Amino acid sequence: MVFSAAQLIRVQGVSGTGMREVVEHAEAPRGSLQHYFPGGKEQLVDEALAWAGAYAARRVRRYAASLEEPSPGKLYAAMVGQWRDEFTKLGYAGGCPLVATTADTAAASERLRAAVSAAFEAWQEPVAEELRRMGVPPERSLSLALLMISSLEGAIVLARAHHDLAPLDAVAGELAPLLDAAVA
Repeated sequence: MVFSAAQLIRVQGVSGTGMREVVEHAEAPRGSLQHYFPGGKEQLVDEALAWAGAYAARRVRRYAASLEEPSPGKLYAAMVGQWRDEFTKLGYAGGCPLVATTADTAAASERLRAAVSAAFEAWQEPVAEELRRMGVPPERSLSLALLMISSLEGAIVLARAHHDLAPLDAVAGELAPLLDAAVA
């Protein structure tokens, strides 16, 4: 159900995603919601956001491990490439559940704002860690990881709005030299 919630939030936002819809998507028994999520929708969304942050972190590690000649620019190209592939294969309907939640509910729910913040941090730290492994000085790794994630998220939003991959290509192309130049 956590995975299903994250997938539905990617497309419909938090307010557009109903609990019954999550149960149907997960093909779970109805009573399981109250059993596993006694805190209701906020608890389910909270757990979906934690899952999304952990998923992004795992992907970063997987991308870094797959690079024959690791560099910050190549890592970023791999992160962007996931979205290029998704939009090419599946269309532009789904975005990042973290951005969807932030836009939809972060101002109205302190709990969900904190959950989104924690999920972004769970993603940012592995990016910074991989940058340090590639030779980026520790004092720059967190800010460059923030730059990478922020520009990727903005490009995802713009790509969805325009139904065009150009924003993804632009951020990958423009940031690669800057990221690679950060290696000490």
